[in-house]
Amino acid sequence: MLETPQNCTIHTIDTNWLGLPRYTAAYLLEGPGGLALVETGPFCSNDNIVAGVRALGHKPGDVRHVLVSHIHLDHAGAAWWWARQGSQVHVHEFGARHLVDPSVLMNSATRIYGDRMDFLWGRMEPIDAARVTAVHDGDVLEVAGLRIMAIETPGHARHHHAYALTTAEHGRVCFTGDVGAMIMPEGDFIAVPTPPPEFDLEAWLASLNRLEAMAFDVLYPSHFDRCRAEPNAYFRRLARALIAHAEFARQRIDRGAMREEIFRDLVDWQRQVAARLGTPDRLFQDYTVDHLLDMNVTGLMRYWTKKRESAGPA
Repeated sequence: MLETPQNCTIHTIDTNWLGLPRYTAAYLLEGPGGLALVETGPFCSNDNIVAGVRALGHKPGDVRHVLVSHIHLDHAGAAWWWARQGSQVHVHEFGARHLVDPSVLMNSATRIYGDRMDFLWGRMEPIDAARVTAVHDGDVLEVAGLRIMAIETPGHARHHHAYALTTAEHGRVCFTGDVGAMIMPEGDFIAVPTPPPEFDLEAWLASLNRLEAMAFDVLYPSHFDRCRAEPNAYFRRLARALIAHAEFARQRIDRGAMREEIFRDLVDWQRQVAARLGTPDRLFQDYTVDHLLDMNVTGLMRYWTKKRESAGPA
């Protein structure tokens, strides 16, 4: 962990994706040497990020570096546009080639979302390879006059980094990407994203243990904004939620439940949890049922299928 405090102002910019406030954030970092953007959101909401940068008194071309936690479209979908404004894009080594040539990524997403692709995410265009920096675990990125460390944190996706730095104002800061899951705008409900094909419970728990050992003072999840809870207490709550989700799916798979039944049961269970933790049902519906839980069922079922295949015959 980088211990020397650095002068850094952190601005949260709301992507306002599909008109949903506080769903996905981009973070503009003002360092001694300029500006860096952590996450871009999808291209369909890029105008909101540009407006946020301008509202802070800057031009898009002033942003010289973009750091994305992973290549999912809600985190890196607009990275190509920022590269064309002059930004250097920093991304996990396993994801770099998919930003240079996004055809495989977009074809995979199109199989899932079909004719809703443009509405949900917008287009994604290739980035010149010279504008993409492949980042490895433990790399220290020198951007905007700051030193920021990449921490490999698989579980949500194999190609995932959290980013850490020590600031004079906030102490040890971690931008968690999706390894920090999703904090709802109201209440204490944690929405966990378990997408196919790479959700891996054991890897995610190991990532949380690694982050917990670093004793952060502040967390900034990409969904959304500064975490109100003490970081390590939050990581432990999240670990329990992940284990509960995986076990919930396993029990139903073991008794032969079909996908539709598992989805219905998951929605009912999570709705009760959200209500108990103070998240209004309208937010639960918009933020999790409409855009998360169907994907979660696919990821959970695929996880258990792969796990059993790797175990071999009983």
